[in-house]
Amino acid sequence: MADLIQYYGTGRRKSSIARVFLRPGSGKFTVNGKESDVYFVTAQQRAAAKRSLGIAGIEETFDVITTVKGGGVMGQADAVKLGIARALMVFNPELRKALKAEGLVTRDSRGKERKKYGQKGARARFQFSKR
Repeated sequence: MADLIQYYGTGRRKSSIARVFLRPGSGKFTVNGKESDVYFVTAQQRAAAKRSLGIAGIEETFDVITTVKGGGVMGQADAVKLGIARALMVFNPELRKALKAEGLVTRDSRGKERKKYGQKGARARFQFSKR
């Protein structure tokens, strides 16, 4: 039996984690068993998720199978973007330069700031009253 050829990359953003598998195919893009256009509702989310493939110029040569969990939909789209970029670098290390120039190789480390005691939120204070 022929071995399954696939390239794997993990993407993270905020509290979202994406497992991305690239398989040679016709350009089908599935996220958690759904078509990407169904899962990512807005055009901005779709564009963010597919950005790495667009830079590499190989949208139609790979099927993208993704499992995403945690966080919100935009964070998940950015996690998929990083996962695809990492999987593409496993497929062809020479793509790293083009992906790096677009800022797709670096993980965005920004996260939620913790709430502090004696305050309403991370930065918001309780209302001050003089009288």
